[in-house]
Amino acid sequence: MQRTVETSVSAQHIVAIASGKGGVGKSTTTVNLALAMAARGARVGILDADVYGPSLGLMVGIAEGSRPDVVDEQWFEPLSAYGIQVMSMAFLVDASTPMVWRGPMASSALQQMLNQTRWPSLDYLFVDMPPGTGDIQLTLCQRANISGALIVTTPQDLALLDARKGIEMFSKVHVPILGVVENMAAHICSKCGHEEPVFGAGGGNILAREYQIEMLASIPLSMNIRQQVDGGKPTVVADPKGAVANTYGRLAAAVDKQLESSASSQDLPEISIDDN
Repeated sequence: MQRTVETSVSAQHIVAIASGKGGVGKSTTTVNLALAMAARGARVGILDADVYGPSLGLMVGIAEGSRPDVVDEQWFEPLSAYGIQVMSMAFLVDASTPMVWRGPMASSALQQMLNQTRWPSLDYLFVDMPPGTGDIQLTLCQRANISGALIVTTPQDLALLDARKGIEMFSKVHVPILGVVENMAAHICSKCGHEEPVFGAGGGNILAREYQIEMLASIPLSMNIRQQVDGGKPTVVADPKGAVANTYGRLAAAVDKQLESSASSQDLPEISIDDN
């Protein structure tokens, strides 16, 4: 399947964060990864592509009811949180309003948010993808110049099944897979610190070996991560020197390295040998 790139976004890298399955912590990973990348000095934006269930505003502490400014009756100004630029359908509708839209309408809304947001010049635009492999995912892959995709999964077999579908989808539209993030890898007891693999163990490594891609990070199942993001102050800003924030920092460094490697391999000239 060919990609038709039609986007006005000024970003050095557009990175899709996908899972295939909902409920694996993909959005939490996206937000903390973006904040960790910003902490490295990068100019970062996040696009919440989950038109049906947007949650970005809550996760970065933007007050309910906040709306983007509109410039020249055409351009949305992204909102700012913790030094990153953010855009979400949550900023355009009331929190209680369901998006009862068919696929083409949702895809059109995504394209408007992507192309009619007046993004500043960015180093990274992270796109928090919705679950599944449907119209929205295909629209983004075909209309945006995606540098690569990051796959988020839990170790659970059910999550791995859907993660495989996500990898296969990106393969069909020629989007490189940057690597795998295993989320909720082990539960850490808030009382005694004991670790227990509630969702199983080693699933991320199995997926990485199966597709010959990198296993980039393993994030624990911690109550603090959930409480911090629900409170609008994600782990990387709530506890920047903590162990989990350091893990997100290493993930940001790994993603950066993978993008550099991918760009270098694409820039290599084709070698031809002339027998004459």
